[in-house]
Amino acid sequence: MAAVTVVPGAPRPAVGPGPAEGADALFVALSAGFTALSHPLLYVKLLVQVGHEPLPPTVGRNLLGSKVLYLPGFFTYARHIVEVDGKRGLFRGLSPRILSSTLSTVSRGRVKKAFPLEDMEHVSNKDDVKTSLRKVAKETSHEMMMQCVSRVISHPLHVISMRCMVQFVGREVKYRGVFSSIVTVWKEEGLWGFFVGLVPHILGDVIFLWCCNLLAHLINTYAVDDNFNQASVIRSYTKFVMGIAVSVLTYPFLLVGDLMAVNNCGLLAGLPPYAPIFSSWIHCWKHLSAQVDCISATGVPADIIG
Repeated sequence: MAAVTVVPGAPRPAVGPGPAEGADALFVALSAGFTALSHPLLYVKLLVQVGHEPLPPTVGRNLLGSKVLYLPGFFTYARHIVEVDGKRGLFRGLSPRILSSTLSTVSRGRVKKAFPLEDMEHVSNKDDVKTSLRKVAKETSHEMMMQCVSRVISHPLHVISMRCMVQFVGREVKYRGVFSSIVTVWKEEGLWGFFVGLVPHILGDVIFLWCCNLLAHLINTYAVDDNFNQASVIRSYTKFVMGIAVSVLTYPFLLVGDLMAVNNCGLLAGLPPYAPIFSSWIHCWKHLSAQVDCISATGVPADIIG
């Protein structure tokens, strides 16, 4: 192979991004694409969470044949949004959400590179339970640190995205562009306004990671027999299944965090009658718990009885 001679003073050939940088950019692009595709679903879910029900329930029958009232489903609700705001209306608040997702992905990658996890030997022997649990705890702690840092960095844009979406309820235009929304929050609420609802979100993330990883480890260690020929396949899906199950447990934390992000911010969706003014996320949690207890006991929400 002929040698390449570098002439002093001559411009050096441009060096493109390495495989790692290219992979990171591809992952960020895929994450942004998934965020855009899933945005209408999250939009409808948020409007339901804040109590906006513009469409009347429909009469149907359950499995036993009894007449029941059904609230509008996702497609019915989405069709209503399109009728009011057009197809672009389904993507209200998408820009700050994509930026939030991008910041979260990039920050996780930076933290992972800055604090790499030390490799531990692969442990699969049931006799060495302490070592395997120590490995799971170490990996979960590292993952928790990355998640908490990315959550703190991306949360301000998450708050702005939530507020942009709930403007549909009162037809407000208070939060529009990303930069103008940042200025609005800063002027009205100061630095704290960017981090309302952060604590329940972080608690939900931490509980989710530890429960999901520990349950998956215990099931793979004690419930899946190594002699079973499909044991490796089952183990590869255990964490995914546990994630779905544990998400039901941590959903209340995410719900409280989203409600606090829009509470008392000057928008109709964050004020009575949609929600009381909450002094803290614990106040919000207690209020929702009282609603659930009342519905369980009487079938009627507490604010209707009161």
